[in-house]
Amino acid sequence: MKVVTVIQARMGSTRLPGKVMLQLEGKTVLAHVVERCKAISLSSEVVVATTTKAQDNIIEIEADKLGVLCHRGSEDDVLSRYYEAAVSRNADVIVRVTSDCPLLDPDISNLTIEKFLSIAGMDYCDNVTERTFPRGLDTEVISFSALERAYNEAQREDEREHVCHYIYEHPEWFKLTTFSGEDNLSSYRWTLDTEEDWRLIQEIYRQLYIPGEIFSWKECIKLMERNPHLIKINANVEQKV
Repeated sequence: MKVVTVIQARMGSTRLPGKVMLQLEGKTVLAHVVERCKAISLSSEVVVATTTKAQDNIIEIEADKLGVLCHRGSEDDVLSRYYEAAVSRNADVIVRVTSDCPLLDPDISNLTIEKFLSIAGMDYCDNVTERTFPRGLDTEVISFSALERAYNEAQREDEREHVCHYIYEHPEWFKLTTFSGEDNLSSYRWTLDTEEDWRLIQEIYRQLYIPGEIFSWKECIKLMERNPHLIKINANVEQKV
């Protein structure tokens, strides 16, 4: 089966506009996310899915520089954007990640894909429903047939805006599972949505990043255990629903 990773990206963030193009240790945030997605060994291809708005031209240019394809579609109907991207690449399995996760861990993503592939007829697997990993390692794995059904049947605005909403809302129609870790580390927040998140991610990269290498989520945990003050940087940020 052809597994394609699709990175959701746009410039129009509500709380931190342009965050995907911020410079992080000499590269854009998007470049780091793409690099980490390319390291997901069970995925054969990476696609950036952005909007048709002019402000997102820069994302297409950056994707081209990074050597990955860019699909452009609706800003609000993200489900259709993902479906079209999947069709364009003849994907059998779609891995959904977002561009605001520069600490995405390829090993965690691989394990989530592995869990999906290990169960015959699986439609959806994530590491989010029963969250044990830090926020910012989120990986969703979807069968093309499930994505296509959602694309054809989802009607509500929230079902079109959130790619997998229709799928996990209907466990009676779709075969769902989840991948979770042994320890609950979900209190750590490593996603990029606010200035506080940005300060934390910059500090983590400053201490751990070596060009050409990908530091692991476990190294991040060890860093924060040695430096508990880091947790406080974005401790008061409320997750957007």
